[in-house]
Amino acid sequence: MKLLVIYTYPNHQSLNYAFLQEVIKGSNANPALKELQVLDLYEENFNPLLVFNEQKRRRDMYKDPNTEKYREQIMWADKIVFIYPIWWGRPPAMLLGYIDQLFAANFAYKDKKGLFPEGLLRGKSVVCISTMKGPAHYPFLWLQNAHKILMKKALFNFVGIKKVKFFEFGSMESPKGNQRKKLEKIYRYFKKIEE
Repeated sequence: MKLLVIYTYPNHQSLNYAFLQEVIKGSNANPALKELQVLDLYEENFNPLLVFNEQKRRRDMYKDPNTEKYREQIMWADKIVFIYPIWWGRPPAMLLGYIDQLFAANFAYKDKKGLFPEGLLRGKSVVCISTMKGPAHYPFLWLQNAHKILMKKALFNFVGIKKVKFFEFGSMESPKGNQRKKLEKIYRYFKKIEE
């Protein structure tokens, strides 16, 4: 198993960073892991802004030299792990900008005749680890779980990724948030995961 971890949080003294460390530790203790790469979008100074003009056309995003190394990472990986907070009911703009640029036509999917495109990332799987200040049930009650629908149906299933696992952790700023148990849960999951 080749694992690509995409970390999207600007602070390395954070709980999100602690989740990243548990993913790394658990994966390194897993005999099924062959290789692991970590992409820290903030450390990378990834530019999330989309630019389209006469020189840079949307239809050519799949061959943009500025994102070539990121496309190579996605193609290399068997499993992609996203670690990010939920801000205002959705992932951070930095991660959404990455998705906008990387999950492009003729790389992540191909238009074809009929209702649905052909997903070009079939066979890969995804794990989303998200944190939020509010209680874990808040998105379900008030947002009809828009975050999961966005990530699973509108993105991953569209590009052919059917196996998607979510860990959504709420109340992360509360002293009663059970942070240690949640960190241990991530470690155990990645220590045993096989594909």
